[in-house]
Amino acid sequence: MEDLIERAKSLEEINMLSPLTWAYVGDCIYELYIRTDLVNKTKLKPHKLHIETIKYVKAKAQADILKRIEIVRRGRNAENHHLPKNADPADYMYSTAFEGLIGYLYLTKQDERLKEIFKMCKE
Repeated sequence: MEDLIERAKSLEEINMLSPLTWAYVGDCIYELYIRTDLVNKTKLKPHKLHIETIKYVKAKAQADILKRIEIVRRGRNAENHHLPKNADPADYMYSTAFEGLIGYLYLTKQDERLKEIFKMCKE
């Protein structure tokens, strides 16, 4: 099956990207996963969907997931000068690493591994 969204960069090109670029993509992919999962499994109205989604995509939740799967280093060390006012700096660092992992796996078309991690997120 052809990709819905073209992922055209080579592995070498992806490896040369900043981990913050991986996180930029990973943030979107993870949120889309959560939103789709909630729509598939609930009958919530859009506002309630948004409230429920936030529980999964906020920095603390992502940091907790990453600590459970313990497999990321490079993304965690990426220097990000933006910190949301209600996020703990350590949680934000881990959530950026989590998003970096998701973005990297997505860009490198490691969809089976991505599915495994999404499954871990639900546990």
